[in-house]
Amino acid sequence: MKIKFSAVALFLTVALSGCATQQTSQTTPPATQKAVATDTTQRDLAAGLYEMALGPKGDVLYVASAEGFKDVQGGVIYKLDATTLKTVGSSHTDLKNFGMALSPDGQIVYVTNSLDGGLSAVSTADGKVKSRILFSERNKEGFPYGAREVLLHNGLLYIGAVADPAQIWVVDAETLKLKMRIKNTGKWMTGLHYSQTTDRIYAANGSGEILVINPKTNRVEKRWKPLGDKPALLLNMAEDSATGRLFVTDNSKAKTTLVLNIRTGEVIKQLAVGDSLAVKFNAKRNEIYITQRESGKLLSLDGTTYALKKSWDLKPNPNSLLLSDDGQILYVTVKQAFNKDHSTNGPDSIVRIDLKK
Repeated sequence: MKIKFSAVALFLTVALSGCATQQTSQTTPPATQKAVATDTTQRDLAAGLYEMALGPKGDVLYVASAEGFKDVQGGVIYKLDATTLKTVGSSHTDLKNFGMALSPDGQIVYVTNSLDGGLSAVSTADGKVKSRILFSERNKEGFPYGAREVLLHNGLLYIGAVADPAQIWVVDAETLKLKMRIKNTGKWMTGLHYSQTTDRIYAANGSGEILVINPKTNRVEKRWKPLGDKPALLLNMAEDSATGRLFVTDNSKAKTTLVLNIRTGEVIKQLAVGDSLAVKFNAKRNEIYITQRESGKLLSLDGTTYALKKSWDLKPNPNSLLLSDDGQILYVTVKQAFNKDHSTNGPDSIVRIDLKK
């Protein structure tokens, strides 16, 4: 079996910042845990790990997996014990899974099927695909537009398209019917963030822009280009609502984390931390967390001074971040490097960091 896919879609889904209750204890290998540090538990899990979501009670961790890219069809959504990282369930899907969002009641997990240009809604009760939407757009090579990030807001799913020109699909979360397309969104739609402070959606793209979208009208109201004419591939975002700061990463072109005024787009500071992928702000601890694929590190910065507080060595490639509601537990997916044939030399892993230690 030879899997074909868009190189651009694969690149941007790999650069990203679950479900069934079916028991797998008889078929799943025992958890391999590594005591990386006293505050850290790491488990080798599977190939192709990307985004995560915590159940409403914080006791289960869902992980989207594309599995392998060489001679492997479909993916898996893993359900782990949020404390021990042991597998308590899994859902095997016919398409590969990348981005993830969970319904507020925890009954549905939404996953982007990036290489197939779609999104699936999977029941957390039985692990079955409840519904799916496959978008019709194709690029000049005939590949689907890559569906990268998914944002759930007010009963709607906003899904960014990796395309040139890019767009954002707006989908009804209950029916998975396409409501509209937000067009003219630059090149390669990457990160999506909703701010309760401003009641606006922020969208990052490969044109070095941040788009400010009114969710009531789904119109682009502002376009910020924080680095001006300098090349930038802006990726993921996080917010400090108390101070009105928006953190934006770039691990490809500018290799930095930008600190912007969330109302005006003014650059408050450009952090000289190097390549920056996923970013989270922890209001409970006033800390900023940044993953760096190239150095293989996770950084913790002081939220006021931006001074480095701590770093974790999570080689080879720390990727996505997820923070618990109480701000005391941080989860990280750590990816293996790809070989030329899209294979890897081992499974990706999940890291759980107890920030209180």
